[in-house]
Amino acid sequence: MSLATIGRASAFADIYEQNQHNQKENFMGKFRPKDKIGMGGVAIGNGFQENPDIECLESMSAAWDAGVRYFDTSPWYGLGISERRMGMFLKDKPKEDYIVSTKIGRILKPHDNFKQEGLMWNGRMNFDYTYDYSSEGTRKSVEDSLQRLGLPAIDIVFIHDLSPDNADMGDDWVKYYDIAKEGAMKELTKMREEGLIKAWGFGVNTIEPILRAIDDSDPDIFLSACQYSLIHHIDDLDKVFPKVAERNMSIVVGAPLCAGFLAGKNRYLYGKEIPEFAAKKLERLKTVAQRHEVDLLAASLQFSAAPDVVSAVIPGAHTVEQVQENVAAFKKEIPKAFWDDLKKENLIAAHAPVPKA
Repeated sequence: MSLATIGRASAFADIYEQNQHNQKENFMGKFRPKDKIGMGGVAIGNGFQENPDIECLESMSAAWDAGVRYFDTSPWYGLGISERRMGMFLKDKPKEDYIVSTKIGRILKPHDNFKQEGLMWNGRMNFDYTYDYSSEGTRKSVEDSLQRLGLPAIDIVFIHDLSPDNADMGDDWVKYYDIAKEGAMKELTKMREEGLIKAWGFGVNTIEPILRAIDDSDPDIFLSACQYSLIHHIDDLDKVFPKVAERNMSIVVGAPLCAGFLAGKNRYLYGKEIPEFAAKKLERLKTVAQRHEVDLLAASLQFSAAPDVVSAVIPGAHTVEQVQENVAAFKKEIPKAFWDDLKKENLIAAHAPVPKA
């Protein structure tokens, strides 16, 4: 064992016992967030537009004051910006009071004002990135994230964007997956055993990597983005949720508002073009919501949180008002008749779980 390894083990020794205790308190030994309301870190990383530091910190403060205790981020979000901002807010909070998740898959490298066509991050970025799903790259990524966050521990680590929809990979995503199978998956399992993290899984926008990982390894939790919303949910519902439930794992729902689309933003998921099917479905959803005097934002978030297999829903926000609206939406009462009508009009699957009235 190297001195560096001994040093890491020593640095995290004090949290190992607490990790073990926390795991025993969670669902069948698989770690999961305790509360279903979380906060996503895309907007905190200047996703879609540049947001001031103070505005982002104030939004996190508003989330904390509202009782939010699960925060999700990634090195990819703003190429380090989201992690630095989240860490700035969380650094003075007792670690046992909150849960934080981040991701691996990209190693950041210093760069003088990095720019890339089509990148969704705005503002000045002082880092470039390279993909690395090896065991060495995985451990380096986690250690780099700890530095950017300025935190003593990370609870959940997701293998990020290793998916057929990743334009950088295309059909080669399986080659990256094979590297991760022998590298990242084994290393994260080892880190969980060491007590450096509590849980790991995949954070992706499609279902294929999740289904493969369940068969190939021993993950705990998945961040399934773009796959479980009022607009689209059948693949997660029929193919992913049953397998996840069988293994006592859980799902974190990312992009429950389709990146703001269901909250009135003129975009769909992470692109500017709105598909015709989504636009038509949104109008039909609005019609039913108006008939029952239901807030569609509330319906969207509560729908994504309804399945038992879902451990958290993480809408993003970068203003105090957005945070307050999201938190309030989870608490609004929605009549059973609204959900019944959505099913009658085939706007949601007949067997989709809905909130209890």
